[in-house]
Amino acid sequence: MDKANEKEVVVAIVGAGPSGLATAACLNRLSIANIVLEREDCSASLWRKRSYDRLKLHLAKQFCELPHMPFPSNSPKFVPRDQFIEYLDNYKSRFEIKLYCRRSVESASYDDRIGKWRIVARNTGSGEDEVYVAEFLVVASGENSEGVIPEVDGLDSFGRAAMHSSEYRKGREFRGKNVLVVGCGNSGMEIAYDLWSHGANTSIVARSPVHVVTKEMVFLGMVLLKFLPCRIVDTFVIQLSNLKYGDFFNYGLRMPEKGPFYLKAVTGRSPTIDVGAMKRIRKGEIRVFPSIKSINGKLVTFVNGTTSQFEAIVFATGYKSTVRKWLQGGDDLFNKDGMTKVLRQWKGENGLYCTGFAQRGLLGISADARNVADDISFKLRCDRKCSRRK
Repeated sequence: MDKANEKEVVVAIVGAGPSGLATAACLNRLSIANIVLEREDCSASLWRKRSYDRLKLHLAKQFCELPHMPFPSNSPKFVPRDQFIEYLDNYKSRFEIKLYCRRSVESASYDDRIGKWRIVARNTGSGEDEVYVAEFLVVASGENSEGVIPEVDGLDSFGRAAMHSSEYRKGREFRGKNVLVVGCGNSGMEIAYDLWSHGANTSIVARSPVHVVTKEMVFLGMVLLKFLPCRIVDTFVIQLSNLKYGDFFNYGLRMPEKGPFYLKAVTGRSPTIDVGAMKRIRKGEIRVFPSIKSINGKLVTFVNGTTSQFEAIVFATGYKSTVRKWLQGGDDLFNKDGMTKVLRQWKGENGLYCTGFAQRGLLGISADARNVADDISFKLRCDRKCSRRK
């Protein structure tokens, strides 16, 4: 490619979700030039295009603010999806973030000869490739870049009525239908409740043990963690959960051996925050099944031998990183699955960074963005001092 078409930048950020926006804002406050490359036609595409309508932030707003800009004082404690999107739009405008949409990064590699990153992005609007040469590369495409549907024997026979949760919007279109939700995490439980509230005959697959708590329990736990050891907070929160919900086993659910805050800290897995589904499960209005064994047309067979017919399946089975599809190198930071080798790691070698991979939600994103911007600022100051000495 003609080098005359290459664009020199100080920092290139890949991804314009909350991670990319927060990083760009922190850099802009330090007067460090940067650009954000986004494959979609807008920022925060996961929230705009791949989130169900009733979604709210599961943590209180003070734990979900991006750096240097709190939520408006009149916003609710648990911010709904549309207000969070508005917050992100205002954030982007306030910090004058330079966003290049419809730039699908095809490759990024470190050029040892010049000591910089060479990023090739396809401009999906013009159909042309663009090359950016950056001193620093920040991977902000996140953990949730691509939806995951597990392999299930016979799934193809079910047809197009099987979807990932990122395609689900609202339960109204499923009124009166038999719908199976696979996964009992936050998305699965909330979608199951939304389906039930719109008159669908709803069932849910509980594949793994799960802690179920309320938003208030999580808020209390996060406050207590500032003063008490994790094991004590976990014990207290589990007791509160047992008092509210009783024995999970009676409903077909299993509780993990380790506590909710311990698992979050060690594995990144969040507890499920109940928004109403547990009451319906306890009443038998939302049925709980174990893992799926096979599918034959509309007939689903579960591992315990039971069968049932469904007209739609929603797979709330999580997302995966797509970093390894385009990043060449970076083995010191990312593993083969495109996640950081060490939990909460945000820095690699040769000016490579990442934000949004700490599995700590928006609170972790804010911490990553500040750390990355401060580290880049420190390196640039050191480089300037070295240049003056020469």
